Amino acid sequence: MELILNIIIQGFIIGIVVSAPMGPVGMLVIQRTLYRGRQAGFFSGLGATTSDLFYAILTGLGMTFVIEFIEANQQLLQIAGSLVLIGFGIYLYRQNPAGKIKQGGNSKLSFAQDFVTAFFVTVSNPLIIFLYIGLFARFNSFVSETHIVYHLIGYTAIVLGAVAWWFFITTAVNKVRRHFNVRSLHLLNRTIGIIILLLAVAGLLMGLKGYFS
Repeated sequence: MELILNIIIQGFIIGIVVSAPMGPVGMLVIQRTLYRGRQAGFFSGLGATTSDLFYAILTGLGMTFVIEFIEANQQLLQIAGSLVLIGFGIYLYRQNPAGKIKQGGNSKLSFAQDFVTAFFVTVSNPLIIFLYIGLFARFNSFVSETHIVYHLIGYTAIVLGAVAWWFFITTAVNKVRRHFNVRSLHLLNRTIGIIILLLAVAGLLMGLKGYFS
């Protein structure tokens, strides 16, 4: 039971970390929420979540083939994964997404079109695999179990984490639609970047401690 709870928590965190950065799809969700309401933004977020799940499964399947290598080099992988996250956190901290919004052209989209377009915006960036590799290496117990039930629980938790994030962000933006300043996304990116950096540094220190102990 403790292992299942641990996998659920880790999967939930992974889902949020992957979804939270305000890249192109994040800006698309924000834009649609601002101009067309929470449902349009939320369905866009679900499309992004579906793409993220695809890459998560792809990454997980690839990593299961080298599970013995992962177990034998857990500390080194944790260090490497933490370094990837540190780079990602620095990149996110320095990003200013305010200039990426493109005005207009979305008012006639249906919720299904919102879903599909957000899916393709997200799936067009396969570099997300490197983020998943870093996260899976950081949270090693997610892929250390070979039983399919644990993987199903983990991937479900990733989806729940991502959906929870999109529900939160679209609800929050919808509540302040009339007063929302897109430039505040710069501050949000910096906050998320700092959180990722703190998690990554903690993982790096734990990995170094295990490696040299």
